[in-house]
Amino acid sequence: MVDGLIGIKVGMTQVFDESGTVVPVTIIKAGPCVVVQKKMKDPDGYEAVQLGLVEFIRPSRVNKPRTGHFKKAEIPPCRILREFGSEDGEAPLKIGDQILVNQVFQPNDKVDVLGTSKGRGFAGLIKRHHFAGGAASHGSMFHRAPGSIGASAYPSRVLPGMRAAGHMGCDSVTVQNLKVVRIQEQENILLVKGAIPGPNGKYVVIKKA
Repeated sequence: MVDGLIGIKVGMTQVFDESGTVVPVTIIKAGPCVVVQKKMKDPDGYEAVQLGLVEFIRPSRVNKPRTGHFKKAEIPPCRILREFGSEDGEAPLKIGDQILVNQVFQPNDKVDVLGTSKGRGFAGLIKRHHFAGGAASHGSMFHRAPGSIGASAYPSRVLPGMRAAGHMGCDSVTVQNLKVVRIQEQENILLVKGAIPGPNGKYVVIKKA
């Protein structure tokens, strides 16, 4: 079986555990996923399974190389593909097999969730690097300015790695060791404790920790 699934972040809510404690959870629609391709040691050099998230996509939105890829697998086109490690047990996976959330995860499992953080555009160094800034009093003239950025006489340049204003967000972020609180098999819903990166409606990858 594979060690992960592709999902879509739905949003956040809260549930109550057995002791009545409120637990903040993120709702993820995990799968169903379909096996599109199997990587083998001969000739690929490694073993893995390529999964596609089952969702409607117009064939006209798929380019010719990817159309041929899905035609070879004899399955409808998928919008997003990811590779996962796999172990062939008593029933080896075949191309076209569907994998459901309850086949991979169980309550109380620990998972790692990989997603793309929210894009913030061009941000100043106060917001981007959490600098304290200057005094807010009148006449300060140093509220949210960067201040000095380098040496003058020597080495007469800005050293690499200086933290400054720039592009913020839209980075690949992995949150590790999140607890699976609940699974709703009929809706392929996975509830994990805590927050995961990205806005609602974006794709995430859930793997066993």
